[in-house]
Amino acid sequence: MKYHPIDRNLYIKNRSKFLSQMKPNSVAIFNSNDNYPVSADTTLPFAQHRDILYLSGVDQEESILLLFPDAPYENLKEVLFLRETNEHIAVWEGEKLTKERAFEVSGIKNVIWVQDFHKTLKEVMSYADTMYINTNEHYRASVETETREARFIKWWKENYPAHKVEKSNPILQRLRSIKESEEIDLIQKACDITEKGFRRVLSFVKPNVMEYEIEAEFAHEFLRNRSKGFAYTPIIASGNNANVLHYIENNQQCKAGNLILLDVGAEYANYSSDMTRMIPVSGRFTARQKEVYNAVLRVKNEATKMLVPGTLWKQYHVEVGKIMTSELLSLGLLDKADVQNENPDWPAYKKYFMHGTSHHLGLDTHDYGLLHEPMQANMVFTVEPGIYIPKEGFGIRIEDDMVIQNEGEPFNLMRNIPIEVEEIESIMNA
Repeated sequence: MKYHPIDRNLYIKNRSKFLSQMKPNSVAIFNSNDNYPVSADTTLPFAQHRDILYLSGVDQEESILLLFPDAPYENLKEVLFLRETNEHIAVWEGEKLTKERAFEVSGIKNVIWVQDFHKTLKEVMSYADTMYINTNEHYRASVETETREARFIKWWKENYPAHKVEKSNPILQRLRSIKESEEIDLIQKACDITEKGFRRVLSFVKPNVMEYEIEAEFAHEFLRNRSKGFAYTPIIASGNNANVLHYIENNQQCKAGNLILLDVGAEYANYSSDMTRMIPVSGRFTARQKEVYNAVLRVKNEATKMLVPGTLWKQYHVEVGKIMTSELLSLGLLDKADVQNENPDWPAYKKYFMHGTSHHLGLDTHDYGLLHEPMQANMVFTVEPGIYIPKEGFGIRIEDDMVIQNEGEPFNLMRNIPIEVEEIESIMNA
């Protein structure tokens, strides 16, 4: 791994929190992700399933975590199953975790090679009454590929039909949404790497540069700072491309006078950052671009103030919509009749700001979190309002990452990344 080692006490704490939520005499299983094939003998780069990573720190394929807090024997309370390593694997694929190294990473004492998983599980199931299966219930999830976790659940239900079933996901949605201090430090590191990439790009952009060249500058800076790269597919959208919310082609030339929307974030140790900034290709905003930009910035600043304990996500977006409506009226994009005659299910402001303002951030860019429950301290949210005006040839979105505090306004993990028009122009023209 490129990232520095993480203190195993983080994973010990995470498991302790999960174990405290399990029902009596129950067992929970968590599987790693597959190596996904491309074709022939090629696979996509491995990305670990975030749940087993959260609970063990193991960032390796073919790994399984078993938790059984009421096991009759101490060695079955926490078990980590790993692919057996040897000198041949080390030569061809690189070193894998040994049993000793796995304990150092996870704090789990009983590490067994994965070929013995079914034998161990058979013994465990003879003692347990209930199995916690780990289904993907994220509100944005749309999974067509059968995962390793899904295959295990199907197999387990066929072979152990008499056991009760519980779900791990609701527990993890709550636990993962509230970050430990170590996790906030890792997200801050990802944000700091993103800052370095952005400052590099500010000095690089000029008329006629290609969007993919800007993407390459970010990638260079991310990789040289121990990141695997982008936390999500980057959006480098110049001119009217910014009005396509998930524009990822990044293959157009940046023309003088246009703006570029940069929705980019580095990952670090599998934790995400998520930043959006606007920069002028020619180094200066036009008067209209600046007017709209500052309107979006005001919405972002007002929305940020509402990210406090007790806030409900749905109501928060209603209030942000009211602020955005006021700004759109001032910009002349809406008039009073538009607002008076609006459809309550699709308010007038949605013509120019059609997406949400905030989402959870953490091990996933759209991280775990139950949106019907009130916000709590140490949750991390993005704040990303936007105004999109295809008729004027540009769209503007601004985004920072915020940690909710026990009291007062949230802490901005991107506080050092240039955001004011004057600062951006100053750096670009230095």
